[in-house]
Amino acid sequence: MIVYLSGTVREVRTSSAVLQTGGLGYEVFCPQSTLARLKPGEAAELHTRFVVREDAQLLFGFHDTDSAQLFDLVTGVSGVGPKLGLALLSAMPVSTLAQGILDGDAKLLSSVSGVGKKTAERLILEVQSKVPAHLAAPSGGSKPVTVTTAGADAIDALMALGFREAQVRTVVAGLLADNPEQSADTLIRKGLGQLR
Repeated sequence: MIVYLSGTVREVRTSSAVLQTGGLGYEVFCPQSTLARLKPGEAAELHTRFVVREDAQLLFGFHDTDSAQLFDLVTGVSGVGPKLGLALLSAMPVSTLAQGILDGDAKLLSSVSGVGKKTAERLILEVQSKVPAHLAAPSGGSKPVTVTTAGADAIDALMALGFREAQVRTVVAGLLADNPEQSADTLIRKGLGQLR
């Protein structure tokens, strides 16, 4: 079992990154929140999950243990494979996904591409009692995120592109929590990366 990789980022792709470690290059599939933190040529450390199937051996990586823990929980549900687990973690921050499951918000979960109403309800039924409360708490405690003018502009622009308001607000709030000084252009670009 490969549970951790540390090395140099050689390439960042649409849904994966190539990490060089020990003279080998590993393709690691990552949620958008992790890919956004990886820069070619820089060192990186990823918590990984190794999935073996009949037709493939896949490595999934996460920048933090919370993401890896939630990935384990959702992929433990019948009908939710690793690619769908990755889609859930790419669509919204860990805290939002965890809170959605705890709140029984099937509408939020089914807003993710590939997650139907029945899958969302099954996720809630099977995982709700297993989600640790700390995963649902916003990073840095319960301090609310103030949406800046740039943030409001980014929300409007992303909604104009057809994305759902709840999802857009969650993504922009997460980006602002990381850096409140970001411009609208930066927020739109990063937001698109997480919403696609």
